Amino acid sequence: MKVLDLLEEIEEICDTAAGVPLTNKIMVDKAELIEIVGDIKKALPEEIQQAQFIKDERERILNDARDEYETIIKDAEQRAEMLVDQNEITTRSKQRASEIENAAAAGAKQLKMSTYDYVDKVLYEFQEKMEYLNNKYFGEMFTNLQDTFEEIGNRLSENRNEIRDLSYKTQMDE
Repeated sequence: MKVLDLLEEIEEICDTAAGVPLTNKIMVDKAELIEIVGDIKKALPEEIQQAQFIKDERERILNDARDEYETIIKDAEQRAEMLVDQNEITTRSKQRASEIENAAAAGAKQLKMSTYDYVDKVLYEFQEKMEYLNNKYFGEMFTNLQDTFEEIGNRLSENRNEIRDLSYKTQMDE
């Protein structure tokens, strides 16, 4: 996978980088590391890049549900007003308007609930994918980086000890 290759490239840069004397630090080319990190970002799976699409889709569904709810309520109010003008039909129209309003509210509520269920399902699936990707890519990446930095630290410490021994031996020969 390209991400792992890029991480190995970072590891190689660290292995071959010049050390700063008497410290546990190395000197690396900042521009080179920034370029590699940019390549890693580009190589990440498409699911991560789809997060904004899912967010926008959820918002669109909620707005559509809200618009349909308002349309149904407006239609019910208009029908009720037309029937109010007629005296004998007024009682029946009030009853019917109430039924329409209740049906519209129930339909809108059902539509909202269906929308929420759908959005929840999409978000849950995305959350599972993100956890999977996190465990698969980032956990492995951080473990590899930590191992690499520990190995570099150990090598530098061994080199320092060797230099100290040589310095001591040189001092004792005089």
